[in-house]
Amino acid sequence: MRVIETVSDMRGARRAMRSPVGLVPTMGALHGGHEALLARARDASATLVASLFVNPAQFGPGEDFQRYPRDREGDLAVFERHRVDAVFAPRVGEMYPEGEATRVDPGPIGRVLEGEHRPGHFLGVATVVAKLFAVILPDVAFFGEKDAQQLRVIRRMARDLLFGVEIVGVPTVREADGLAMSSRNRYLRGADRRAAAVLHRSLREALSLWEAGERDAEALRGRVRDTFAAAPLAELEYVSVADPDTLAELETVDRPALVSLAARVGGTRLIDNILLGGEGP
Repeated sequence: MRVIETVSDMRGARRAMRSPVGLVPTMGALHGGHEALLARARDASATLVASLFVNPAQFGPGEDFQRYPRDREGDLAVFERHRVDAVFAPRVGEMYPEGEATRVDPGPIGRVLEGEHRPGHFLGVATVVAKLFAVILPDVAFFGEKDAQQLRVIRRMARDLLFGVEIVGVPTVREADGLAMSSRNRYLRGADRRAAAVLHRSLREALSLWEAGERDAEALRGRVRDTFAAAPLAELEYVSVADPDTLAELETVDRPALVSLAARVGGTRLIDNILLGGEGP
């Protein structure tokens, strides 16, 4: 496994790679969800590249960029175990050289939900993924369905900018109590970790109500809110019942719908989602 730290070296290595080239972009602090991405990508790729880069452009003021978990040696061991061929691990100055100013705006789909609550977040996400695509030139890239809006933003960006990269969504991997695996779960301790199970539990409550025949979207949102109201250590930030393609809020669930939410447990912000009907993001 080769660890590559510069854009020029990555471009040079890319010229010798056998296709199809698969890419798994990560910010490190790898967990079981990342391992599912790597396993899926390894099976589908003649050459597997992973990126390891904590992207400052997607963190807003007061967010956790400085304390975001970092474990380079542990992450490289995971990549090695999954037979990654090359790890692109650039420094910030490689991805954002002095004087750079260009950002990729994904449009309206990046301004709702997470985009509304974390202004500028998806400008940073779309920009760094576009740069990774431009440097690595993957044939296919793999992203987790836990970050449902991110997956849609990247699909739209790849299509609109004609990258020719196939975007594959990989199902969410969960802990035994349903909590979606996330690098930020490392922040959770004791009662906060137990309380975090309410995210998935509330989504399951909405799913059960829908399976019982409820089609009023506000009733489904209300069920999520009620579930959180009984979990005092967790604070719901938003809940959405939206069209799974446009992320426009629904009044009536007369088609597949994406139920997504964000919540704070202690000082940790977490997101999760579930699809009603359909075959996944």
